[in-house]
Amino acid sequence: MAGFTHLHLHTQYSLLDGAIRVKDLFPKVSELGMNTVAVTDHGNMFGAIDLYTEAKQAGVKLIFGCETYVAASDRHDRTNRRNYHLILLAQNDVGYKNLSFLNSKGYLEGFYYNPRIDKQILRDHSEGLIGMSACLGGEIAQTLEKHGVAAAEETAREYAAMFAPGDFYLELMPTPMAEQETLNGELVRMGKKLGIPLVATNDCHYVNRVDAAAHDVLMAIQTGKSLKDEKRLKHVVDSYYMKSPAEMDLAFKNVPEAVENTAAIAARCNVKLKLDETFLPTYKVPDGETLDSHIGALVVTGLERRF
Repeated sequence: MAGFTHLHLHTQYSLLDGAIRVKDLFPKVSELGMNTVAVTDHGNMFGAIDLYTEAKQAGVKLIFGCETYVAASDRHDRTNRRNYHLILLAQNDVGYKNLSFLNSKGYLEGFYYNPRIDKQILRDHSEGLIGMSACLGGEIAQTLEKHGVAAAEETAREYAAMFAPGDFYLELMPTPMAEQETLNGELVRMGKKLGIPLVATNDCHYVNRVDAAAHDVLMAIQTGKSLKDEKRLKHVVDSYYMKSPAEMDLAFKNVPEAVENTAAIAARCNVKLKLDETFLPTYKVPDGETLDSHIGALVVTGLERRF
């Protein structure tokens, strides 16, 4: 089986949060000896065409994804700002269409500080998608912290049931923080107990480790804070870079299946966009008319109305 693949990564399209520029991403993927990468920008797919075009030119397979915001209640609710992170990856054309649909609905129906979906619309449009439990901001992690193991297990079961069997993963990260290390241990235990597979990611926000300082500035701009403000939102570690397969293997040497599953997921995600074709909508015309005759009638009616 092929080696590790990054499946949780934020580019410049994660506005004022991702510091990975598109022009730097794919050369780095190749430098690390990989030929596939997923992009999971926060709440949007703004960069889909740009990323796909650049990936194709670089000979890298792009996995279309998104780190979505799942509303704690109904997506239409404007009284509750709380939401949870969830990674979605498109496996095929159906998954890509569902991912695009969910992104659009997040803005058109669920926007409240962030573009939010909810569990019901996710259940209805999860075909062709792979779900991953995301970071400490995911609902399983948050439930574990606030309500304990039993409640977190129930939440994990709920998410697993939203996707096709085997298409939801518990996400482990090598972030050197006590909270993440505790979560990793619980997720490994939970995965064995509930039969939910594990996957390893690194929540990449910048290309190289030395870029952490620049990313810190970006976060300060995002939150309107000074670098001197010790209470501002910031990453307390410098590990959110594009780690090599060897680094990820070492970090998860006790749970190698989490790394192996990245390759398995990458092999299953195959979306090709038809950028050389034009897709026009199909219009239904009244009985007895053709498209030409109908548009001619509309033109005459419009002229009469205006003149």
